[in-house]
Amino acid sequence: MNLGMSDRVRPLVEEVREFIESEVKPVDREFFDEVDKGDRWKLTPRQYEILDSLKLKARERGLWNFWLTDSDRGYGLNTVEYAYIAEETGLAHLAAEAFNCSAPDTGNMEVLERYGSEEQKARWLQPLLNGEIRSAFAMTEPGVASSDATNISTTAVLEGDEWVINGEKSYISGAGDERCRILIVMVRSDPDNARHQQHSQILVPMDTPGVEVTRGLNVFSMDDAPHGHMQMTFTDVRVPRDNIILGRGRGFEISQGRLGPGRVHHCMRAIGMAEKALELMCKRAVSRTAFGKPLAKLGGNYDVIANARMNIDMARLLTLQTAWVIDTQGVEEAHWWISKIKTVVPNVALKVIDDAIQMHGAFGLSQDFPLAAMYMNARTLRLADGPDEVHRMVVARRELKPYIRKSK
Repeated sequence: MNLGMSDRVRPLVEEVREFIESEVKPVDREFFDEVDKGDRWKLTPRQYEILDSLKLKARERGLWNFWLTDSDRGYGLNTVEYAYIAEETGLAHLAAEAFNCSAPDTGNMEVLERYGSEEQKARWLQPLLNGEIRSAFAMTEPGVASSDATNISTTAVLEGDEWVINGEKSYISGAGDERCRILIVMVRSDPDNARHQQHSQILVPMDTPGVEVTRGLNVFSMDDAPHGHMQMTFTDVRVPRDNIILGRGRGFEISQGRLGPGRVHHCMRAIGMAEKALELMCKRAVSRTAFGKPLAKLGGNYDVIANARMNIDMARLLTLQTAWVIDTQGVEEAHWWISKIKTVVPNVALKVIDDAIQMHGAFGLSQDFPLAAMYMNARTLRLADGPDEVHRMVVARRELKPYIRKSK
């Protein structure tokens, strides 16, 4: 098992790191300062200028679509190799989008690449790959416990050559962005089928009549504009029958294929965030004094910093091992590994970020530092793509399996 950087990816990681330092970080703060100028849900001319410039420079240098592993449409990296790049993109908020590696677009593009028809790829995948539009994935619902995806109740009924969709969705990340043009919607299309064959995934353009964004949902009182996490209704929404992805009743199959590599990407970006938080914590610890000593020498802060370093490194190794299992044994065998990292990494990141906030005092909670927003993002990861409890259940079941066999 080789979890180190390959000779192929090492210079690429260095180039990505240099691009983030020289191009992304200098405009990261300015982009978000622009949010308060006018309509928070519409990008200002300066925001468009920043994003267009970053994307153009990245594409000119060939730093584009790293996420699409093992595909001739992508960079040709495997999951372990891309994991190192994903970590770097966690160091600055705009980094992932600069390289066209932002969620939820990456997951949606992966679905279209793996399962979409040629017509679907031409209409929606290509403009996403070009970074011309954004997208969202609509699964979570306000009226059911969506951690059990079999509860999803939004209906899709085939009438002639059209699907008619009715229901309500919540916390649809990215649907607040005015560039969001397409949704992948999880629906109950075949209620009489077996439990995991009742749902389908259907492409719904945002401008389809009956699609309505009813409100933005805050996360820790932050609206996360202009990206947003939106509540939406679908009222007699009609789309062509060919907008279904892969086929009827195959929604769970698609989700499992989508969420494997995607969770590795999420976790490595979270590790990048934790590294940034540790960097800020260390700089604060040696630059500020209290009671005649540097903060580093007070209150057990040596232990805090040491534990942060060790926990980040352990989380990274577990995530890289998970990526290796995906590459060598496939997503199906990697399911319980994916559940391990999906539980471990967000909690490690949260602890490191929380300790960094503590080291900064009240200013750690303010807009002067990125720590509060980082905490919001890391805390969200304990729910996104499945809550901790579901993933721990997956791990425990796998661990207990041989003992249950022996007891029978």
